Amino acid sequence: MRLLALALLLLAGPATAQPRSFSCVGAEALEDDVFAVPFTRGSTTLRDAGRSAIAAAAQLAESDRDRNICVFGHADRSAGAGTSTQIAAQRARAVAQALSQQGIERDRIRAEARVAAFSGRQSEPEARAVTIVVLPTLP
Repeated sequence: MRLLALALLLLAGPATAQPRSFSCVGAEALEDDVFAVPFTRGSTTLRDAGRSAIAAAAQLAESDRDRNICVFGHADRSAGAGTSTQIAAQRARAVAQALSQQGIERDRIRAEARVAAFSGRQSEPEARAVTIVVLPTLP
């Protein structure tokens, strides 16, 4: 019986890390270490124009592994709430995936869609952009 239990443990492979606990609430109000990734209207495909922002954000996060990243896809009401929010979420996921491909652990990244009408900010990012916020290190 012991041998069977040992074999099962060995076959299970290494344990996966627990997701990091952090929140993106309030991150949109930060002004430092913020990067914009533009998209073409109606598209969820990353363009070359956004790759430098993704690389810069990844380099900053890589330099301090205690810093996490919030990725916000921005939606507006002009294309219809559902469609716009879905596109914003897909764009945010595409940017999060690109950050992960740059070597940032996926548990350090949160990707969300944000609807302009509900954020309360005076000036909103363009709806066809994704904002990357590299959070400050918590004390």
